[in-house]
Amino acid sequence: MNKERKWELTEGSEYKIYSLGGRENPIETYGIFKGYVTIGLDENGILIELNHKHGEMKGKTRILPLTVLLAIDILKMEENEIKEDDKGVSHYVG
Repeated sequence: MNKERKWELTEGSEYKIYSLGGRENPIETYGIFKGYVTIGLDENGILIELNHKHGEMKGKTRILPLTVLLAIDILKMEENEIKEDDKGVSHYVG
């Protein structure tokens, strides 16, 4: 199994995300990454639990489609849990 560090979004990590918004300003989302979600048939997004910077929206979950992401700042990185049954094989060949 390859234990080399991979750069990926990890659950529990805190991020500041810039995404497409109006014509002039991008939307800034601050919060904790909770995972991925499928939107419709062929669209994917990320789930972010909003933090205190969003005022009364704190604790709510925002879905950001991958196609609107502009940049992601890592504010606090959590280690990704390595599953014992993970053999490092990403597909089946047979």
